[in-house]
Amino acid sequence: MIDLYTVPTANGQRASIMLEEVGLPYNVHVIDFASAGHQAPDFLVINPLGMAPALVDHDGPDGQSVNLFETLAICYYLAEKTGKLMPSGGLARVEAHKWAVMVAADLGPAFAGQYYFKVQADPPVAYGVELYETRAKRFLKAMDDRLADNAFLAGEAYTIADVMAYPSATSSAARMDDGIAEFSHVVRWVDAVGSRTAVQKGMAVPA
Repeated sequence: MIDLYTVPTANGQRASIMLEEVGLPYNVHVIDFASAGHQAPDFLVINPLGMAPALVDHDGPDGQSVNLFETLAICYYLAEKTGKLMPSGGLARVEAHKWAVMVAADLGPAFAGQYYFKVQADPPVAYGVELYETRAKRFLKAMDDRLADNAFLAGEAYTIADVMAYPSATSSAARMDDGIAEFSHVVRWVDAVGSRTAVQKGMAVPA
């Protein structure tokens, strides 16, 4: 059995979408940041960074329990464990790696900065909002160009890269005044990915 420790953010949604896509049963534990649940000693044993999501697989390698943190690491682990959503080789595997890392290293952090300056800051900081939204749009434009000639980010197959990118293009991008409307190929891709039952279930976690 798997225990998922999560929050209702894009990062949390990536982990739960991945679990739904690969079809592994899991228990959901909501981390309450308002009450410093992320700093609780028992949670820090699972994730010493004090961040969510985190995951415990009680049936890990060699039958041992394993702790996972960092969303991309969780998604890679689940792909390798099940043999799903990660191409076995060739150009598609390279592209899946590349675009999944782009989300983790670039698009996700851009929206995190935007959230801080637009939502958390009181009052909002216009310079910070513009800076990070400009960065986010640059990365969305790269996705849009990629999706102009490909059904999904890695090519014709739906992969871990799409799992990573979808919450950013929906939950996070919704905080921009014009959303993703200017990126027509991303809009088409969002509709396709969002129609998947596993994606819909994963996006609703935690309930």
